[in-house]
Amino acid sequence: MLIHLSSWPEIDARLNDGGPLSRTVIVPIGSNEQHGPTGLLGTDWLCPEIIAHAAEKTDANLIVAPTFNIGMAQHHLAFAGTISLRPSTFMAAITDWVSSLSRHGFERIYFLNGHGGNVATIEATISEIYAEWSFVEDSPPFILKLKNWWDLPGVHGLCNRLFPTGHGMHATPSEIAVTQAAYPERIKTADYSPQIAPNGPIRDALDYRARFPDGRIGSDPAQASPEKGQQIIDAAVPALLSDIAAFAAETQPGASL
Repeated sequence: MLIHLSSWPEIDARLNDGGPLSRTVIVPIGSNEQHGPTGLLGTDWLCPEIIAHAAEKTDANLIVAPTFNIGMAQHHLAFAGTISLRPSTFMAAITDWVSSLSRHGFERIYFLNGHGGNVATIEATISEIYAEWSFVEDSPPFILKLKNWWDLPGVHGLCNRLFPTGHGMHATPSEIAVTQAAYPERIKTADYSPQIAPNGPIRDALDYRARFPDGRIGSDPAQASPEKGQQIIDAAVPALLSDIAAFAAETQPGASL
C-alpha cells in the first residue's frame, strides 16, 4: 500500500487489520543532487523509492510512505539543480514525519536511505527523538530504523561483482543503473575524462566543485545499464522484505517497564 495513493479510511483500516505489517511503514529517503554529467538529480531518492515500490508490488502487506526527497546536499550546491536542507531543518522535518506517523498508530518506522550524506543527521535525529523519551523515563510507542539500500544483505557484494573497478563513491554505476532500469527513457550519455573520476575528501560546495569538476567521485558511470540495474533491484527487494519482516516482529521490552 502506497500512502500517497490511498485514502485516509484505507490507511486507517490497514492500521487496524492486525496484519503482520499493519503498523510498520517504510519511508524512502534521499537527496536531490547532482550525479555527474549523466546521473539524474533525483538518483539518491529514486533508488530507495524504486526498491520500496517494487517490494510493495511483491508484498501487498507492505506500507510505503511518500518519499522524503530532499536531504543533506550542501556540498553539491555548486552544481545546478541541487536542493539542500540545513542539518537543523532536516532534523526537524524527520522529527515531524515520525510524530505524524506515530500519531496515526505506526509503531515501526523504517527509513530506507539512498544518500550517504544523510546518515549522520538521520542517526542524530533518531538519538534526539529517543532522548526525549529517556529523559522523562518513558518508552516511545515506536521503534525507528535506518537502512541504506546498498547495505541490504547481498546488494553491496552484487554491486562489487558487477562493477569491480570504477564503482567509486558518488555517481556510482550501481545507483545510476537502478534509475536506468526504472526510467530507461531518461538514460543519458557523455564522454568522461578521465574515465574513472578522482577520489578525495568532501568539504564545502566550492571545494567540491574544484576537486571534482564534473561531479563524480571515483566512479565510471558508463558501466551502468538497465539490465544491471534490474539485477540490483531483484536482489534488493527480497532482502528488504526479509529485513522489514524481522523489524516488524521485533519486540520492545522497554514498553512494559
